[in-house]
Amino acid sequence: MRTLILFALVGLGAQLVDGSLGMAYGVTSTTLLLAVGASPAAASATVHLAEIGTTLVSGASHWKFGNVDWRVVAKIGIPGGVGAFAGATFLSSLDTSVAAPLMSGILLVLGLYVLIRFTFRGLNKQNLGKPMRKRFLGPLGLVAGFVDATGGGGWGPVGTPAILASGRMEPRKVIGSIDTSEFIVALAASLGFLFALGSQGINATWVAGLLIGGVIAAPIAAWLVRHVPPRLLGSAVGGIIVFTNTRSLFNAFEVADAVRWPVYAVIVVGWIAAVVHSWRVYRADTESESVEAAAKLEQERRDALVRQLSDSGSVGAGRPQDPRD
Repeated sequence: MRTLILFALVGLGAQLVDGSLGMAYGVTSTTLLLAVGASPAAASATVHLAEIGTTLVSGASHWKFGNVDWRVVAKIGIPGGVGAFAGATFLSSLDTSVAAPLMSGILLVLGLYVLIRFTFRGLNKQNLGKPMRKRFLGPLGLVAGFVDATGGGGWGPVGTPAILASGRMEPRKVIGSIDTSEFIVALAASLGFLFALGSQGINATWVAGLLIGGVIAAPIAAWLVRHVPPRLLGSAVGGIIVFTNTRSLFNAFEVADAVRWPVYAVIVVGWIAAVVHSWRVYRADTESESVEAAAKLEQERRDALVRQLSDSGSVGAGRPQDPRD
């Protein structure tokens, strides 16, 4: 029972982060499983089995709050499923020692771009609303699904920053669409693992714990992303991408603690400063919009009053004059 509660708490925390930032459920959960001695394949299989339930509930919750673009879900989810099945099937024979640092470097650049752009420029509305192209989403889904299955997580860290960087979707819809399409990826990866491994190394208690915690957190996270300002959300997502992938690169190249901890400190301080700056700019913009809205409402009220007086004057001018006047 203690193990079930522990994994439920992990699933709860992981899904709160994943559902509100579009990433980190797999990374968080897989890290714990590896720490308790699970093999990489078994850890990834366990997480993806739990994600079948959590992503289903998360997707339904995001859909309820209007955070899902179903065209994007279809265009990225189906290739993602293909990539995930392939990655799961061949995980035991794949060498990711070169691919992992390369992918982390790409993600680090994307994370820096997202962090800087949302912190200092906010949401790019120039391309907002333009359709996401299939020739972009297809390969992205294939790569993200493959990385997700082979690394125990990666669908969000690969897909979320890439779509955010396009500036064609609001952050909440990017996160909602990524989380919803992850159901296809989790299902395909689970089938691949079951095909290759059977039930070897998969602990039903771990799966149940992660699933219970994730299901509880999914609606809360979907509501949260609906109410978090896009600018603030972009800065938060960018920061977590930078920190996570810097850590991955340091681990891959075995960077000494004397170097990594000062760098971590700089990243965290810069991340906090970016979020604070985004919050202040958001508050200032909100106050400005409130003033403009009040002024517009007052002007509309005055215009309506002028029209009313004008209409009354016209009626009085057209009335026949009383002989007694």
